[in-house]
Amino acid sequence: MPRTTASRFRDGTTAILAPLVAGVTYARLLHLLVGWIFAGVVLLVYPGTYHRSLGTIVLQATATDVVLLALVALVPAARRAEGVQARLLLVPDREEDIGVEPSGSWADRRRMAAWLVGRVALGSAIGFVTVFGLTGAYGLLAGPDAARYLLSAPLVVLGYGWLVIGAGRLQLAMAERLLGPSPAERLAEAELRAERLLERNRLARELHDSIGHALTVTVLQAGAAREVGDPAFVAKALEVIEETGRRAMEDLERTLVLLRETPAGGGTAGRGTAGSGVAGSGTAGHGTATEQPGIDQLSALFDTARAAGSPVDARIDVPPGVLPGVLSRESYRIVQEGVTNALKYAPGEPVGVRIAVRDGRLELRCANRLAAPGRGGPGRVGSRKGGKGLRGIRERATLLGGEATVGAGGEGGAEWVLDVRLPLRLGA
Repeated sequence: MPRTTASRFRDGTTAILAPLVAGVTYARLLHLLVGWIFAGVVLLVYPGTYHRSLGTIVLQATATDVVLLALVALVPAARRAEGVQARLLLVPDREEDIGVEPSGSWADRRRMAAWLVGRVALGSAIGFVTVFGLTGAYGLLAGPDAARYLLSAPLVVLGYGWLVIGAGRLQLAMAERLLGPSPAERLAEAELRAERLLERNRLARELHDSIGHALTVTVLQAGAAREVGDPAFVAKALEVIEETGRRAMEDLERTLVLLRETPAGGGTAGRGTAGSGVAGSGTAGHGTATEQPGIDQLSALFDTARAAGSPVDARIDVPPGVLPGVLSRESYRIVQEGVTNALKYAPGEPVGVRIAVRDGRLELRCANRLAAPGRGGPGRVGSRKGGKGLRGIRERATLLGGEATVGAGGEGGAEWVLDVRLPLRLGA
């Protein structure tokens, strides 16, 4: 619908007058006048105005201001104070565009000095215009020709208002340019965002591994109990479902504890996370609520798979105390995902697990026959290539300095094989 002339006039009038009554305009004016007050105080202390020409006063006051402001810029905390004040009074669209960190380099101090000089200069200009403008306006309105000048008063007020608006926006642009994060701070912020994203991915992978396994076992047990109908089998299936659900709840509670105890800033350095096993254990001081399962708990995992109807032939040749805690926890999760895939895509088929230490490396192998057509699981080789679980296994192996391969194997490609090789020590 075309706009009428009246609506365009109304919109134009609003665009002109609205900034004049906005609170942000007066907050920025206050910020400008603070700089002018500083210059005024310096002017009264030195060089003073007694028996001096205007040129001498301006020259000496300017030199004194620049020297004092340069000295203030050397103080690291001055950048924090100016940044906080600019955020409060200049009201940027995004607060992070104005830094509040202390000066960390000479480049920061140079930018701080330029900001202080520019702020005082711009504030002084607006301050002088305000004072002399009000004084002149009062003289005209109080004189004999007041009626003649009264008609032009609205235009003067409008012009002064937009002068303040423009100066405030210029001050904000200066703040974002000179007080904004330095390249080092931007890099640190980018690294922090990357760490937060990595943390979320780790927690998501942890939940996928534990909860996905529990749901797979639960579905298989419930379906088998319904098909068989034997009371003893049903009772056993319910017992397995209960135990699997309890373990899943413990894993969920452990992950929630990690989420609650993550610092507000999102930093994770040195804390370790569920499923990461690289930055640290993530369990210190948290008690059993955050303890991670290790390779010594695989027998319970295999019992659950057997109860779900898939025979498991496991051979674990790992001397006690050889595996670091990180490697033990990650190995458990890798084997858990391999067994879960076997239960999901080839239910009822035998699963072979081999874990051994050879030549300073931990070798994990999980293999199962592909399900026959109509057996209940998709027997296609490509059905597992793009899953989140297999991608998580590769990520775990890479983080630990190892490698993982998955795909068809055995005689005639009749098996699905997961092979993972991990060094016992990072960098080995």
